[in-house]
Amino acid sequence: MELKRVVVTGLGALTPIGNNVNEYWDNLVSGKSGAAPITYFDTEKFKTKFACELKGFNALDFLDRKEARKMDRFTQYAMVASSEAISDSKIDIESIDKYRAGVIWGSGIGGIETFQNEVINFASGDGTPRFNPFFIPKMIGDIAPGHISMKYHFMGPSYTTVSACASSANAMVDALNYIRLGHCDLIITGGSEAGVNKAGMGGFNAMHALSTRNDDPATASRPFDSTRDGFVLGEGSGAIILEEYEHAKARGAKIYAELIGGGLSSDAYHITSPHPEGLGVKAVIKNCLNNAGVSIEQVDAINTHGTSTPLGDVAELKAISDVFGDHAKKININSTKSMTGHLLGAAGAVEAISVILSIKNGIVPPTINHKNSDDNINPSLNLTLNNAQKRDINIAMSNTFGFGGHNACVIFKKYIN
Repeated sequence: MELKRVVVTGLGALTPIGNNVNEYWDNLVSGKSGAAPITYFDTEKFKTKFACELKGFNALDFLDRKEARKMDRFTQYAMVASSEAISDSKIDIESIDKYRAGVIWGSGIGGIETFQNEVINFASGDGTPRFNPFFIPKMIGDIAPGHISMKYHFMGPSYTTVSACASSANAMVDALNYIRLGHCDLIITGGSEAGVNKAGMGGFNAMHALSTRNDDPATASRPFDSTRDGFVLGEGSGAIILEEYEHAKARGAKIYAELIGGGLSSDAYHITSPHPEGLGVKAVIKNCLNNAGVSIEQVDAINTHGTSTPLGDVAELKAISDVFGDHAKKININSTKSMTGHLLGAAGAVEAISVILSIKNGIVPPTINHKNSDDNINPSLNLTLNNAQKRDINIAMSNTFGFGGHNACVIFKKYIN
């Protein structure tokens, strides 16, 4: 069976450094930090008092008030980003076969704020179970693709992948395979997350995962720097329209890039810590390259998972050095989490958009906030430090890894007509 080609025909982004794709890309290239003191709740008693929140976003600018109230923020974000992607793709919704169009989404913690608020409300009462009838439908992780499917009447596969911070990259791999195998013509894929709340911040603080650099939030996310002390929590959504090549070509679609492969693996090591030798990371990179039929010498750029954690950054770069050997120093390696923070289950989608636009525009966004070299990191690697770098990019990869040892990797190629 001949596999179908899969191309990217639409993008949508809602991020801490831009509420649409153009703003997001411009601020990536200019090296803007999205971290700032939290405005959503009183952080007086919290260990970390900052995050990468969305700026100037009002869901009611995009959604009917009555409908918005039925959605957790992670679903609102999904609706906004997917709408931008559909609009960008210029798909005539009425002309496509809706049984061959689907939505495969990613979210690590779904409606955690809805859960938090409903439980706080119950606990403050007299034990009478007074819950909002939309409690469960707002909270469950699959509801975002459910709402997207209902909006566009897409009747193909519709579900959410949950693999923590690898969730939306996992969703892209699934979407790639559905189209490759001929089951779908078009899939809205990506992910969304809204974890900047009391439960999200408190929970990650309890496990000592977050940076506590409250005196200087803007530089707290500093991947690969020797003084890094944890990740900065982010929120938002990324949406990508994946389409079968002939289907896209037939309707004269604009094509950003081709998605040529994806890989998955497991560390099978620890619930939160990466394998110290990066064994799972090596495996997922190799799986992705093999799946795409690409040699190590063909890779020009890698957007790393690069969360700014003491253990994770070292393990990932060690794995890259081991897999790519001498070619590793010729690759532009970066971490856009230095600017967006860590969007958890949405990270894979938002970072894939960065990779797609890097290929299209011939620019690799920087890894900002780097001042101090880490002796545990190979000094010959080009980590694209502090300033964007121009280069022709033909093939680029994006890594995402999640708690539980889940690893996902996607690889894109420049589209040449």
